[in-house]
Amino acid sequence: MLEAADLACERGGRALFHGLNFSLASGELLRIGGANGSGKTSLLRILCGLLTPSAGEVRWQGQAIRSLAEEYSRSLVHIGHAAGLKDELTAAENLAIACTLAGVSRDGAGDALARFGIPGEKPVKQLSQGQRRRAALARLALSQNVPLWLLDEPFAALDAAAISLVEELIRGHAGRGGAVVFSAHQDSGLQETRLIQL
Repeated sequence: MLEAADLACERGGRALFHGLNFSLASGELLRIGGANGSGKTSLLRILCGLLTPSAGEVRWQGQAIRSLAEEYSRSLVHIGHAAGLKDELTAAENLAIACTLAGVSRDGAGDALARFGIPGEKPVKQLSQGQRRRAALARLALSQNVPLWLLDEPFAALDAAAISLVEELIRGHAGRGGAVVFSAHQDSGLQETRLIQL
């Protein structure tokens, strides 16, 4: 499904990685590991098309993603390290907007937030950091038909119950034939995951 071919990334005149090659098939999980500043977030941004690599290319189903544009964007869910939520809106409103922009049905949005223990009608500015993170991750419960998930530190700021829920969603997605790339500093409970260390 997803292929990285000789990828390189430079930021601020410093080489983060080069000659990076991997492929990800349907049903596979890939964890990107490495110290802070090693390029994990940059690699995820390259994989979703938000950042141009210094060299190499990313391919989706055999085609360079730069030639696929919106077609590729509709094939993935990207949840960055920041929650990406509007403070003035409620968690439910944020989730509805994210779903609309991604072309994903909002049916079940309330249930998705409830699974993560998030009050849908409370403004995001009143939520803790952990609650904001869970509100952002609630998108995963509505994105089961989106083939590729790209997740930056999905377990950060979560308690044990929320981590278990995210792991369950990731396992379920892979079980349905989806592919998941995620960054994490430490091993997760997802033992079937391949690892790339930056």
